[in-house]
Amino acid sequence: MSRIVAERQDVIATLAEIFREHGYDGTSLSLITEKTGLGKGSLYHFFPGGKEEMAEAVLGDIAAWFRTHIFEALRHAEDSAQALEAMFAGVDDYFRQGRRLCLMGVIAASGAHDRFARELNGYFSDWRADLAATLERAGTPKAECNALAEEIVGGIQGALVLARSLDDPGAFGRVLARLKTRCLPSPPN
Repeated sequence: MSRIVAERQDVIATLAEIFREHGYDGTSLSLITEKTGLGKGSLYHFFPGGKEEMAEAVLGDIAAWFRTHIFEALRHAEDSAQALEAMFAGVDDYFRQGRRLCLMGVIAASGAHDRFARELNGYFSDWRADLAATLERAGTPKAECNALAEEIVGGIQGALVLARSLDDPGAFGRVLARLKTRCLPSPPN
């Protein structure tokens, strides 16, 4: 039996988990109707562009969350070390301590990459740029900031894949802790 949903936004979190679990290419409309409990008519009412529009909405929702909770905090923090700490804590929380894959990364590694290149590029380039600027304000030599930001973002993405592949979410936390020590000053003795 189909369920009633009042707004489009109500279904986006469920769609995100479906795409995370099955990838874009592995997600069919029948799987979406099964997992959301919505009929095709309801889905097309909210997403007339079908599965592609659903994925765009999900990616937009994720990008908005990261823009608000991670990127803006990095851009506007008065205390850079505190902003970096908050980024690592926010990332750990968002990815549920390594139990949740990054949908941006899932799609970037799939055959759907080209279809969503603009969204993927914006997410990863904003994260890298905002992190590099924060690292510079925190005292990292300017010549090292971009490379370190790439290492951190890449390390986070790789740690998510590693944790999932090994069925060891703790691997994510261990990698985050090591990445954090690469960019935060050591406390005084």
